[in-house]
Amino acid sequence: MTSPETVTWLKERTSLGILSSEVLNAIAQVIEEQVVSAETDLVSEGTPPEALYILVEGQLESNTTNQTNPALACGFLPGAVIELKELLLDELTPFTITTVTDCHLWVVPGDKFHELATQYPEIAQAFSRQLAQELAQVTSALGYEQERSVALRPYLVTKAQRGIVGTSRYAVRLREQIRLSAADRKSVDIFGEPGLEKDNIAALIHFGSPKRREPIIKVNCGILQTSGADLFGRAGGKPGLLEWLGEGTLVLNNIQELPEELLPSVTQLLKTGTYTPVSRSGEAAVEPRPSKARILIVSEKTQPTIERSVGHIIKVPPLRVRKADIQAQVEYYTSLYVRARGVSKPHITPEALRRLQSYDFPGNLKELKNLVERAIVQAEGANELTEEIFWPAETKKKRFRVNLLNAYPSLRQFLRSPWWPDRINYGFTATAFAIIVAVLFIGPQTRDRNFVLNLFWAWWWPFFLFLFPFLGRIWCSVCPFMIYGEITQKLSLWLWPRQLKRWPRQQAEKWGGWFMFGLFTLIFLWEELWHLENTAYLSACLLLLITAGAMIFSALFERRFWCRYLCPIGGMNGLFAKLSMTELRAQQGICSASCTTYQCYKGGPQKGEGMETNGCPLYSHPAQLEDNRDCVLCMTCLKACPHRSVEFNLRPPGIELWTTHVPRTYEVALLFLLLGGIYLHRLPELQSWLGLQLDLTQFWQHLGLSLLVLIIPAIFTFGAYGLLQVFNKRKSRSFVELAYGYLPLVLGGNLAHYLRLGLGEGGRILPVTFATLGLSGEQLPILVAHPAVIAFLQGATIMFSVLMTILLTQKIAKQPLRTPKGLAKLSLMPQHLAAIALAVSMWAIIVF
Repeated sequence: MTSPETVTWLKERTSLGILSSEVLNAIAQVIEEQVVSAETDLVSEGTPPEALYILVEGQLESNTTNQTNPALACGFLPGAVIELKELLLDELTPFTITTVTDCHLWVVPGDKFHELATQYPEIAQAFSRQLAQELAQVTSALGYEQERSVALRPYLVTKAQRGIVGTSRYAVRLREQIRLSAADRKSVDIFGEPGLEKDNIAALIHFGSPKRREPIIKVNCGILQTSGADLFGRAGGKPGLLEWLGEGTLVLNNIQELPEELLPSVTQLLKTGTYTPVSRSGEAAVEPRPSKARILIVSEKTQPTIERSVGHIIKVPPLRVRKADIQAQVEYYTSLYVRARGVSKPHITPEALRRLQSYDFPGNLKELKNLVERAIVQAEGANELTEEIFWPAETKKKRFRVNLLNAYPSLRQFLRSPWWPDRINYGFTATAFAIIVAVLFIGPQTRDRNFVLNLFWAWWWPFFLFLFPFLGRIWCSVCPFMIYGEITQKLSLWLWPRQLKRWPRQQAEKWGGWFMFGLFTLIFLWEELWHLENTAYLSACLLLLITAGAMIFSALFERRFWCRYLCPIGGMNGLFAKLSMTELRAQQGICSASCTTYQCYKGGPQKGEGMETNGCPLYSHPAQLEDNRDCVLCMTCLKACPHRSVEFNLRPPGIELWTTHVPRTYEVALLFLLLGGIYLHRLPELQSWLGLQLDLTQFWQHLGLSLLVLIIPAIFTFGAYGLLQVFNKRKSRSFVELAYGYLPLVLGGNLAHYLRLGLGEGGRILPVTFATLGLSGEQLPILVAHPAVIAFLQGATIMFSVLMTILLTQKIAKQPLRTPKGLAKLSLMPQHLAAIALAVSMWAIIVF
């Protein structure tokens, strides 16, 4: 077969066109025509080549079993030359070629082609030149791709982190918007509040589009050059990101931070799909260049200029309007975390879920994710994520707070130093306590001759009762009971290495408070019936019993289980600490967004500014605290925190009692027990005031009257609440909630009682100390207040306390003292009258 038309066709339509006309004419002379029907294998993979095939009409398709090189599978159109390389290099056919349609082929038998290749070396040389050109093209393309990869690598988004979780109408609509946006190449504006993972939505759009195999990069607009050179490139110089990106996707993150100088250029890109490279001053104007990149914009608010230029607008709904999706989000984040860590998946309790759903989440999904991960860490392998593990932030919490650590840097330095409280505890308190107990046992047994009894009853009680409104539970940070508990814990672990028991939290929360109540009742009765105030060895026994409880439970359980749940003194301290004008808390925004160590709670090695600690002794997180009950001001969290999140705030006294406070029945029982204790301490005066003729030297009469005195104040206040319910037409708060209103009166009444000892006997400490040592101290100075001064201070304390009780009760009930018309509010009058009656009775038995 030979004709000028055949040679011309070979030269113009095939890769053999690089050969001379003489060679093409020789090839044309040996060509045989062949028609192959559809769905027929023309050549088979792994077989020697039989002929050179030239496709004239029709369509061929190759396929291969080589999974490492899928590029071998391709299609062939007219003009394709098949088996040329295999014939020249004597290789096996790398793939099977099948006819897709009926095909017209020109065939050069293999033996004849070898003869031609031998006769015309130009064939092999031309093929070598062709291979060299192809290799050069591949090398050039590879070099370009390497440069492109280097340029885009810092901005690449490799995958979408997660899908849209939830079944609410907002989640369904958001998924539909993402699907529609992924279907075309129009630009998209994605805006919404912080923490909504808007950049992840941009990634979902890209990876759901037909161009998913093209690169997607995310550029923070706040770091772009004002000239735009990094985005648009320079004329005649370095290409910009748009040029390197090709048909990929550009995510402009935080568009509100875009330099104003670039706003016109970005608007031009969105409207026309063109951009102008940056040129130097004095250079000729540069023509705009087309860009095939897709633009996705992420912002917190819509930008009016840009909004008019984009094809799709997606407003991402905040989490507070998607409360129905919170459970699904929590389950999803929990699954992700436990799968990554290889731990068992905990179950979230209904109470915890309701608490999360009642919170507005200003940090949105990011805050929820951090809360879930933190809760799993704090649960430490537990099967449930309970309500107490989660801590929603208070949006208005910063109001009325002053961080004393910022106002007084020297205070921060001291509280982070080894002096507070370790050196004080182990260098002074532990030794002093041992001496005190020894003196109580071997020294004189009356308060006027034993300086330890004087210190305990005339100094310790009034001083710390006075300190509660200022520093809360600070006594517990230097308490000798727990110092010996910690010594016992460390010593027992050294002698008997073991894993201490974890806290039985549920049982302790349910019964621990009632244990404290019962123990405090016994202490009150012991104090009254056996005159502990004036019997040294019995006071020592009381101290040793409380210390023994701390030591026993410290040997069994982790950290300070006794302090948090069982110690009667700690229970009283935690109750009165609610009235404190100071608090230790954490900046919840920092904890939720930045903290990954949880060292304030768990403990850990030194990290940054955070010191090495064993974690909070009461297993409390400063961002989790709702009141001062479970904070002993040991400052472990302040020392451990590497982010300066912990604050020591000045605040309105007792503010949490009418804001975030959670009432507890056992706390109310302890409150009324302490109220009855005021009357129990004044039993002779009470008997005289009421005109009772009971013989208190008789044990059973004394015990019966003591029990009545402890119970009657609680019955009296409950009766006042009953009247309140009768006269109040509107539904009022529960008795347990309103009972906390009596807390200032209880504290004030106890302080008024101990003022007599503090101001009347505390100043005799020097002669009493000499008397303890068997010396005469009659000539030593004393400093005591006049009885009239003591009575005045006691009365002033009671009056101030009842006033604070009335104000606090109104706050807890969320009722103003006066109506807008200026009329007094009468709905809480029964409880106010009860508080006044209690104050009058205290005045009668304490002041007079």
